[in-house]
Amino acid sequence: MANQLMLNDIKYPQPIEETLAQLEIILSSQVPDLIPKTISQRSWLLLVIQKDAEIWQQLRARIHHYQPIEALIEQTQEELGMPITEAIALSRQRWGMGLEQQVLQESQSDRYQIGERLHQLTVNPITGFPLLIFILYYGVYQFVGNFGAGTLVDLIETFFEERINPVVNEWTATIIPWPVLQDLIANDYGIITLGIRYATAIVLPVVATYFFMFSLLEDTGYLPRLSLMLDRLFKTMGLSGRAVIPIVLGLGCDTMATLVTRTLETKRERIIATFLLSLAVPCAAQWGVIVGLLAQKPAALLLWGLIIGGIFLLAGYLMSRFFPGNIASFYMEIPPLRLPKIKNILVKTFVRMKWYFWEIIPLFIFASVLIWLGRLTGLFDLIVGWLEPIALALELPREVAPVFLYGFFRRDYGAAGLFDIQSQMGLTGNQLLICAVVLTLFLPCIAQFQVMLKEHGTKITMAMVAFIFPFAFFVGYLVSQFLNILRISL
Repeated sequence: MANQLMLNDIKYPQPIEETLAQLEIILSSQVPDLIPKTISQRSWLLLVIQKDAEIWQQLRARIHHYQPIEALIEQTQEELGMPITEAIALSRQRWGMGLEQQVLQESQSDRYQIGERLHQLTVNPITGFPLLIFILYYGVYQFVGNFGAGTLVDLIETFFEERINPVVNEWTATIIPWPVLQDLIANDYGIITLGIRYATAIVLPVVATYFFMFSLLEDTGYLPRLSLMLDRLFKTMGLSGRAVIPIVLGLGCDTMATLVTRTLETKRERIIATFLLSLAVPCAAQWGVIVGLLAQKPAALLLWGLIIGGIFLLAGYLMSRFFPGNIASFYMEIPPLRLPKIKNILVKTFVRMKWYFWEIIPLFIFASVLIWLGRLTGLFDLIVGWLEPIALALELPREVAPVFLYGFFRRDYGAAGLFDIQSQMGLTGNQLLICAVVLTLFLPCIAQFQVMLKEHGTKITMAMVAFIFPFAFFVGYLVSQFLNILRISL
């Protein structure tokens, strides 16, 4: 009872206080016995203006004309410029912080003040966005892009090309007398020389560096603060700040991130987040390879980031308008900022790498087998023949067509194929940009597709795929024409 009396002392913004007074007059005159004795009248009215489901069920049962009450609540929300629930939560938070300052004595005041200042720096957009740019530049561009997708990939790829692939080709030719079976294991499209090489030499270094960086940020307590800072931006896309976690995790593995969308409150949020993950959030191996390829062409890398980022925001905004429903409230526990522990980071990185690696190895082997069967039956050449006109329409060489076919199996498989094409042919900056855009917006990989079917069913999943596939090539074509019209050479 004492806690309830204290909460009744909280003063809310003027529009809420005026609405509470009007509701008290309206309801006390129409249904004076509706408010239960186990709760204070003010607390009950606060639940009314927040449209608590149980309370509103009682209202509709007892009051025939409740539309004026709804109109009054909508008017209050317009005056506030934010959801009523959020305004009430902020008021209670300020009251709670004031109460804490009155009764709590902090023995480590200096440490507390430093932590509080750092917290404010991370959640305030004025300082938070420059900090985010700093993290993206050094954590993503330099560490994952240049070091992971550049230095490490070059070292391991060279080792495969010079030491492993020649030995595999020689042993396979010696042990297996049939050229058809030799092509399954070795040569250009073999399980070891292509599938295992892609997974180990190109994908693994990028995934390892990204998961290390993600674990580092996670252990510091930064990610929940990022969610808090981006909450308002994400609300324009029909999401709450809670969706930042699966979106950021999607930059490591979209399959894992699609599973994490279960933590979002509403089905509407889960569908929007899954669609954005499928369309415009590349996995670590995919964007790592792309960043590594475009690192030598900063203008192309900047354009790629602007295009994908713009499509992400626009698609989310349109989806929020297309799908009816209210935006979920955002509540999240904010842990204290702390120095990361190297043991925690290494354990988290190892666990995530192990999960990811054991997921992609079978899929890359499966993709190699399918390519082998496709080449054996002629189906591979037939599909490549269909894709070649699309590649030419995008002003790309014919040799890029198989890369799109690789993308059918896994988007990171396609990115690895693009790495090979660039190593062999040396694409121009314009061609790299177009390929990067199309592969980023491409179909979800097989594993993600299976999770989407499980989470959302066949109808919604196939609708997403039916939109994403032509949209990726359409945007690639628009980029090609844009570069031509403005005579831009990257």
